[in-house]
Amino acid sequence: MATVHPSACIDGDVTLADDVVIGPGCVITGRPGPVRIGAGTVLRAQVHIEGPCTIGERNTFYPCTSAGFPPQDLSFDPALPGPGLVIGDDNTFREGFTAHRGKTQQPTRIGNGNYWMANSHIGHDAVVGNRCIIANGALLAGHVEMADRVVVGGNATIHQFVRIGEGALISGLTGNSKDLCPWFTLTAINVAGSINVIGLRRAGASAQRIDAVRWVYRTVCRQGLTVPRALERLRERAGDPTVAEYIAFISASTRGILTARGRGSDQPKSGARAGVRAGGDGDGE
Repeated sequence: MATVHPSACIDGDVTLADDVVIGPGCVITGRPGPVRIGAGTVLRAQVHIEGPCTIGERNTFYPCTSAGFPPQDLSFDPALPGPGLVIGDDNTFREGFTAHRGKTQQPTRIGNGNYWMANSHIGHDAVVGNRCIIANGALLAGHVEMADRVVVGGNATIHQFVRIGEGALISGLTGNSKDLCPWFTLTAINVAGSINVIGLRRAGASAQRIDAVRWVYRTVCRQGLTVPRALERLRERAGDPTVAEYIAFISASTRGILTARGRGSDQPKSGARAGVRAGGDGDGE
């Protein structure tokens, strides 16, 4: 049977697995939709959950977190359930984290093994993969799509409908309004200044895969090509599985692809502004 502190309030259609722990001051409201919380999940204190919300196993919610509340959209009726919020397994949500439920056809989704630091936020209809780290104060707007192993620095902001590829690194105090390719590093606002070599190595990437990512980065970001022209170059090596991943990612973009050109400039950035060493190739080492 779940352990529920006497000061907690549970109301409506709420189902708790047998070993769930609900700490003091928590509020779980199974309205306007149901709440389901899986085995091993702990709500430490003063956590607020509203349905529809499905939470998997072994998640930990720290004080003053909230999940499943209505989107921050003036046109959305908060009395409507919408498609809700779905959270996977083994996630950690630190103090002040907020997640809003979806408002379209698909729920807001968070995968497995993610670490959300204090005051981070995921907006309605956003989708986050697995093993991501989102630092303090980082904000994901509505409809953002984030793949696995992404690292987002403190107080970074991601625009609505933007896609973040696998293993990308977003530096703190930056932001992007265009898509960031897999394993690229955002070093300034809308500047893909390097690649995440350390992340690639930690993920077990081979030397051949790292070389392929370097080649793609230089082709897309460092040769002064337009994105369509760079895509043509990539297609010349479409037989390489790594290059093929980038072709698919870039081809699917609707917001545009970030390169080493910053907002308001038609020339590649250089030096410290783009996070590149003097004489380096911007590969993040």
